[in-house]
Amino acid sequence: MAHVVEPRPIGRLLVANRGEIARRIFRTAREMGIFTVAVYADGDRHAPFVAEADLGVSLDGRSSAESYLDITKVIDAARRSEADAIHPGYGFLSENAHFAQAVIEAGLIWVGPTPQVIAKMGDKLSAKRLMQAAGVPTLQAAEITSEMDLQAAAADIGYPVLVKASAGGGGRGMRVVRAPDDLEAAVESARREAGSSFGDDTVFLERWVEVSRHVEIQILGDQHGNLVHCFERECSIQRRHQKIIEEAPSPALDPDTRQAMGEAALSVARELGYSSAGTVEFLLSGKDFWFLEVNARLQVEHPVTEAIIGKDLVREQLRIAEGEPLSFRQEDLAINGHAIEARLCAEDPARDFLPSPGPVIAWTPSAVGKARFDSGVESGSLVSPDFDAMIAKVIVHAPTRREAAARLARALETTQVQGLTTNRDFLVSTLRTPQFLAGDTTTDFIARVAPSAVRHVPRAELIWACVGAILEGQGRRRAAARVLKSIPSGWRHSVMPLEQISFTVGEDHIDLAYRAGRDGRFRLVVDGQAHWVWAYVCGHGRVDMEIDGLRLQLLAEPSGDRWFIHGKAGDVELRELPRYPDTRLEDLAGGLKAPMPGAIRSIFVAAGEAVSKGHVLMILEAMKMEHRITAPVDGVVAELNIAVGEQVGNGQLLLTLAPHENKA
Repeated sequence: MAHVVEPRPIGRLLVANRGEIARRIFRTAREMGIFTVAVYADGDRHAPFVAEADLGVSLDGRSSAESYLDITKVIDAARRSEADAIHPGYGFLSENAHFAQAVIEAGLIWVGPTPQVIAKMGDKLSAKRLMQAAGVPTLQAAEITSEMDLQAAAADIGYPVLVKASAGGGGRGMRVVRAPDDLEAAVESARREAGSSFGDDTVFLERWVEVSRHVEIQILGDQHGNLVHCFERECSIQRRHQKIIEEAPSPALDPDTRQAMGEAALSVARELGYSSAGTVEFLLSGKDFWFLEVNARLQVEHPVTEAIIGKDLVREQLRIAEGEPLSFRQEDLAINGHAIEARLCAEDPARDFLPSPGPVIAWTPSAVGKARFDSGVESGSLVSPDFDAMIAKVIVHAPTRREAAARLARALETTQVQGLTTNRDFLVSTLRTPQFLAGDTTTDFIARVAPSAVRHVPRAELIWACVGAILEGQGRRRAAARVLKSIPSGWRHSVMPLEQISFTVGEDHIDLAYRAGRDGRFRLVVDGQAHWVWAYVCGHGRVDMEIDGLRLQLLAEPSGDRWFIHGKAGDVELRELPRYPDTRLEDLAGGLKAPMPGAIRSIFVAAGEAVSKGHVLMILEAMKMEHRITAPVDGVVAELNIAVGEQVGNGQLLLTLAPHENKA
C-alpha cells in the first residue's frame, strides 16, 4: 500500500541564513503568500535581508558559531516568531543532520531532504561507498583518523592529493597537497577551517584530478516517490576551490554523456530515497566521470538551472516540504537557451583573491542585458569580515552561450559597485577570453589562462572621470551656497588664473587646470592640451557633459578625499590630492600590517626570533577562510603587537621586523 502524505501548508517560514540567499528565498515565499522571518547576527542588524523580512529575530552573537551555527538559538527564534517551517538556504546548518532532526522534533516543517539522507551524504566517505554499491564510479579516498598512517595513505592514493572537509562545501576546508612535507600542515589547516565554517572538523584524503571539469546534476524528489533531474551545470572556473562562474548547460557534454550523467544522478537519488532539491556532483574528463558528492541542499548556482528549464526551484522545495507532489515530470523538462552566473565577491584578484571586506559606498545593478541580480547588499551596506565574501550573483539567460557571455560581461561592467575591492573586472575579463568563449573551461582555467585581474583604464577615461568629479564638486558647492545663489558658478568680474586640482588613480597622477566661462563652458587644460567642456547636468550625483564634442554621462559620488566615478565602461576611484601635503602621516618602517580585517588564530613566532623570507608567522582568519601571514624578508621579530584571538583591522600593525645584525 502506497504511503499517504497529508499536505501541511507553510504559513510562516524562517530562513536560517543571511545575505542574498535569504532574500532569494523570501522573494518566492512572498509570491506564495507565506509570512517570512529572518534571523540575524549582530553585524547583520541593518542588512537588507533583515529589513525585507516580515519579522526579524536577533541571534545575539557576532560570529557564525555564536549565531547562524547555533542550533538552539535558531530553533528558539522559530518558537519566538511562531514560524511553522525552516529553510536553511546553503552553507551554515543546511547539511547538518542534527539540525534537521531538531527542527522536526520541534514540530516544525523542515525544508530539505530527510535527516537520514543528510547524515548519509554528510559523511562523504560513506556516500562514496554507497555510490560504489550503486555502480556509480568514484575517486579513491581515505578517511583521516588519529590511528592512520597519514603519509602512507597519501602515498597510496598518489600525489597530488586533496584534503577535503567531510561536511559542508563552498571550497571551505579544502587543500591540494603536492608534496609529503606539506601534508600535515594542510590537514590541520583544513580541520580548523571546516570546524569554523560547518561545526564539523572531519576531513579526508581524495585523489586529485589535475585537469578536469566540475559538472553537477540538479535533482528534485518529492515525498511521493517522484524524481526528476533538471540537466547539468558546469562549475569548472574556480579559485581557492570555490566556484565563481557557473553555466547551464555544460559546453562539454554531448547528448549521450548528458543522458548517462542524468541517469547516474537519478540512480543516486533512488538509492537514497531522496526528496527536496539536491545536486549530484561529478568530475568529468573527456567522457569519463566520477562521483564527488551529493549536496543535500539548494546550490548557490541554482538560478542558471531555473533559467534554462523555466522553473522556480525554491517554489518546488517549499511545495515538496508541504507534502505536495512535484509540479512537473521528466518529460516536461527541456533545455532552453544558455544561462551563465557570475559570483561578485568582495575580494582582490590582484592579491591572490584575498577577501576585501568593507563598506559598499555605491551599489546600482545594471539594467543592461536583462540580467538577474541576487544580491545581499545595497548602497551603504557593510560587507563583514565575519562571513562569506560573496555580495551578489549576476545571472544572464540568452538564446546562445556566446550571447549570454557577452551580455553578462556587459551587465557586470555597467554595474556600479564602489567603496571596496571586488572581483568584477576579473569576471568581465574571464568572460571575454577566447578560451572561455570556446568552452575551454577546465578546473585549471584561472592558472592556465590567467585572465587580467584588473581593468586597465585608458588615460582619456581617467581624465573624463576627473572632469566629472570637478563638475560634480562645482554643482554641489553651488547647491550648498547660502548667498549669491543666482550667480553662475565660477563667475568673476576680472580675468583670474585657472584653478588647479590634482587626482591620483593608483599609480597615475593627473594635474588639471580649469576655469568657468561666462557662456557656461569650462576651459580645461590637462597634459598640456586645452579642451572645452559643457556641463548639462551636475550636482546631484549625475554628470551629463560634453568634452570636445564627445557626449557622456557619469555617476559621481564623493567620500572624503575619494571620488567614486561610474561610467559606461566601468568604475574609477579617484583620490583628490590636498593643496598642501599632510606631514602627520608617516610610514611604519619594517612593519607588517594586516592585509584585511580578521581574527588572529595562531602565532608561530616570538619577539627576538629570527625568521627567513617566506616563514609562516601567523594565521589570520577572515570571511571563514584561513590566510597565512609570511615574512616578506629575512629578519628578526623586533616587536609582536597582537595576540591569538585578537580581532584586527585592515592595515593594523601586526609585528615589526628588524634586519639581522651583522656578526664579525
